Amino acid sequence: MKIVFIGAGNVATHLAKELYKKSFDIIQVYSRTLESASYLAKEVNAVAINDISAIIDDADLYIFSVKDSVLEDILSQLPTNKGIWVHTAGSLPLDIFAKYTSKYAVLYPFQTFSKHREIVWQNVPIFIEASGSQSLSVIKVVANQLSENVLELSSDKRRYVHLTGVFACNFTNHMYALSKLFLEKAGLPFETALPLIDETASKVHILLPKDAQTGPAVRFDENIINKHLEMIEDEKIKELYRLISEDIHRMS
Repeated sequence: MKIVFIGAGNVATHLAKELYKKSFDIIQVYSRTLESASYLAKEVNAVAINDISAIIDDADLYIFSVKDSVLEDILSQLPTNKGIWVHTAGSLPLDIFAKYTSKYAVLYPFQTFSKHREIVWQNVPIFIEASGSQSLSVIKVVANQLSENVLELSSDKRRYVHLTGVFACNFTNHMYALSKLFLEKAGLPFETALPLIDETASKVHILLPKDAQTGPAVRFDENIINKHLEMIEDEKIKELYRLISEDIHRMS
């Protein structure tokens, strides 16, 4: 199966490299900058291009892994072809392709990707959707080569999975960044928090998040909460602490 990648960021890098390992034929990698395209193309024995008009027209799959805000513009420029067009986004609907082609699909891996971090793909939930039975059959074959956890899911439901990712991953990681700031005030490295972070993550494998919740906000210990608020100098972080504490108490 011949594949063209449009985009060379974190998701595209991991997905292209894994498909290459599974003996898929990555023909081209397109990116706005030739440097980005070349980095990934070298890893998967593909041709790097930064001219969208140079994309071949006889690939089986065209996988778009670009920012949501630029996808529509790229679609409008892509040369006509008979391949299946696929995006990897959590929040974009399937029918974003409908104006341009009749064969299209979604392959959304529910994971956080950084270029230099290895991923165990077989455990990654992959959510798929397609415009018809033929496209669905093809995208199932691809997804099943990547993971043992492949699920069909509509665009309306997939957007809630993406929202989950923002809370469970993006927002959580921001809390780690804030924790690092406070540890620096104590003259301690961020590694001090790692056993706590690891245990918190481990607990929700066996407990519901609500049952795993601890800390002063659960019992709304205003004495401790107010002391913490006094320690926080940044007004936005202070407001964040206050709002999260109130919501933890409300949900408990």
